[in-house]
Amino acid sequence: MGGARARRGLVLLNTGNGKGKTTAALGILMRAWGRDMRVVMLQFIKASHHRYGEHRAAERMGIEVVPMGRGFTWLSKDLEEDRAMARACWQEAVRRLHSGEYDIVVLDEITYPIRYGWLDVGEVIEALSSRPPHVHVVLTGRNAPQELVDFADLVTEMREVKHPYRQGVRAQPGLEY
Repeated sequence: MGGARARRGLVLLNTGNGKGKTTAALGILMRAWGRDMRVVMLQFIKASHHRYGEHRAAERMGIEVVPMGRGFTWLSKDLEEDRAMARACWQEAVRRLHSGEYDIVVLDEITYPIRYGWLDVGEVIEALSSRPPHVHVVLTGRNAPQELVDFADLVTEMREVKHPYRQGVRAQPGLEY
């Protein structure tokens, strides 16, 4: 191997309490798609019935973005169903990670089911470790466990400095959803 074209699949982690974790992952998907790479994003929290801006744009571009959650889990009235949905998303993630069909797999908001104890961080790291060697993986979400931080090749922490929500401004279409 070697040379400019040799590729080793990397694990990138976007974490922190600031905005932009998913947006940065979408930027990677778009850049890779522009290079004819095979890409997919699985979303652990976003509800399948929502059609946010990223879903509309991805659909038009032919980029697969698959929401498999029920929305803001911390507001849920049925945490057992949320847990089952997170496990189903994880099973689909493992299938896609190991399928050999993709160059980049994004696991959006995966840190939440890990923090809630619905996914075991060791199991996640094991699946990431055993993926085909060319597959890049992007993980997103707040409060990434230290084990995931240690495992990742690149960790970016988004830090909130100022947010309009603190002044009573609600989320804005096109900027946040």
